[in-house]
Amino acid sequence: MATTSTAASLQQTILRRVLASGDARRLHVRFSAAVLDRYRAMPNAELIRTRTVGRVGLPRQWSLDVGIVEDGPDGVVLHATVEDLLTRLPEAERDHWIAHLLGEAPNVSASMNSLSAQLSLRSVFFLHGFPMRQGG
Repeated sequence: MATTSTAASLQQTILRRVLASGDARRLHVRFSAAVLDRYRAMPNAELIRTRTVGRVGLPRQWSLDVGIVEDGPDGVVLHATVEDLLTRLPEAERDHWIAHLLGEAPNVSASMNSLSAQLSLRSVFFLHGFPMRQGG
């Protein structure tokens, strides 16, 4: 598990790159894990995760990769980039995710694996075949 200072350093690096490029698509947005309840209730939905990263979606329709933080003050928190929310989350799903949006809180960590993948310009291992296992 990443220390808060290491995750904060990665978040600062991402923000520096966003500000230098003028492109906010790499910024991460935080959501309550309750956002997944809707998909757990769908028999055809796919939920795959490790301890720090996951994917939710409907097979052959859409999928969204998320970072997972289990030890934050808000309980389990998911985070995704603005870019992924714009390009991979269907418009019909957006209000549901917005309803579970969490504000930024001081001293909140982020998934080190997810942030590292974002730093490597859409890392191949994260988006194309990273071996995720169910449960944990």
